[in-house]
Amino acid sequence: MDNLGIQVAVITGAAGGIGEALALDLTKRGIKGLALVDFNERVADVAKACNDFVGKAIAHAFIGDTSDEQFRQSVFETMEQSVGTPTIVVPAAGITRDGLAVRIDKESGEVVLYPVDKFRQTVEINMIAPVYWAMQMIGGIAAKRKKEGLKRWNPEEGIQGAIVFIGSIASSGNVGQVSYSSTKAGLEGAASTLMAESMYYGVRCSVIHPGFTDTPMVRALGDDYINSKVLPQTQLKRLIKPEEIADAICFMLTNSAVSGELWADAGWRPSA
Repeated sequence: MDNLGIQVAVITGAAGGIGEALALDLTKRGIKGLALVDFNERVADVAKACNDFVGKAIAHAFIGDTSDEQFRQSVFETMEQSVGTPTIVVPAAGITRDGLAVRIDKESGEVVLYPVDKFRQTVEINMIAPVYWAMQMIGGIAAKRKKEGLKRWNPEEGIQGAIVFIGSIASSGNVGQVSYSSTKAGLEGAASTLMAESMYYGVRCSVIHPGFTDTPMVRALGDDYINSKVLPQTQLKRLIKPEEIADAICFMLTNSAVSGELWADAGWRPSA
């Protein structure tokens, strides 16, 4: 997108990891306004860091559940009234609820299926919520265009908005991640559909698939798992830095020729 100095961005999962790194990167690139959203109160510290960097209040912290419809609407309404219509959305909030799809209980010998409540929770947070944060932005841009008497987008206007979903290398399937992998694969279909529909309003939509990134979610796997199962299969022989993924997202946001999916996996390949 042209001129980040006139853009307003919404980032969920902004209290740490990729979301935090992206918030700081967009701040350094001169973004006009930021809505930083997370369930963790630390998101206020991230907003402060952004504001301290530029010496003025461009970042606004919102603490709440990203799957809550009223909370989502209130974030957009607040930004619309105080800063301007959001034109960038990166819904980075996500969870893992890992477990085998089917296993045999060692004590009882009974078949145990992956808990359906965990599957539904993962789908709610990782797929449904991001899609609706994206649609909320598209709706805001559509409403603004209608108010201005504009209908179908004309390329001469320039891109009006951009969405980047956070996929994962697990979207291709990964042992122990039946729910997580399903949601990340689902974002691919959502992005393709939204892109086809939202270009009517001049809004682009794409997906980035990070590899194993140095975030709290990945660190929770434990050093033994990372050192034995991750690093040996990664060409860089290290975890990806959140700042590297943030830089890739900024590339996707600012280069209008980039569409579809970007794999930022650091050369990771699953072991045979």
